[in-house]
Amino acid sequence: APAKAEPIAAPRSQEVEQVVYIKLSELYPFKNHPFQVRDDDEMRAMVESVKDKGITNAAVVRPREGGGYEMVSGHRRMKASELAGFADMPCIVRNMTDDEVILAMTDDNLRQRETILPSEKAFAYKMKLDAIKHQGVTSRQLGEKLLSITQVSKDSDDSERQIQRYIRLTCLIPELLSMVDDKK
Repeated sequence: APAKAEPIAAPRSQEVEQVVYIKLSELYPFKNHPFQVRDDDEMRAMVESVKDKGITNAAVVRPREGGGYEMVSGHRRMKASELAGFADMPCIVRNMTDDEVILAMTDDNLRQRETILPSEKAFAYKMKLDAIKHQGVTSRQLGEKLLSITQVSKDSDDSERQIQRYIRLTCLIPELLSMVDDKK
């Protein structure tokens, strides 16, 4: 029988994480999640894989104030589980701040996804940059001279200049942003 998910109360350094099965109906997407969950060939392949092997990598979730759990990483796995007819999925429950969630979510998606639209990258980079700024990396760190945009670039395949270009896309009206995604 699936284990009931309970938030872990111990300090992070002492936490022992475990995989628990959580009902899909108790899982909610992260607010302002910049990555789309598309019904495309990649999703159809993922659904077939889930039907064949199940979910091989547990999603990461955090407890929600109103009950249930908010997805940190695993939005596509959740959709694939739903389409495969599963009622629950394996998850790791972590207590995380909004900034920690944003950093984990953007890094996970930017590394894992095969196809990322320019708008998805733009909003992901902006969210990550803002989260890093909230953590106090906006000014130069002692001895490292590391700016937040440098940190975002360091964690990606894009240069600082390219990241700035992507972030500028977030200022476009939705119709123009859609045209960029459609390569028009």
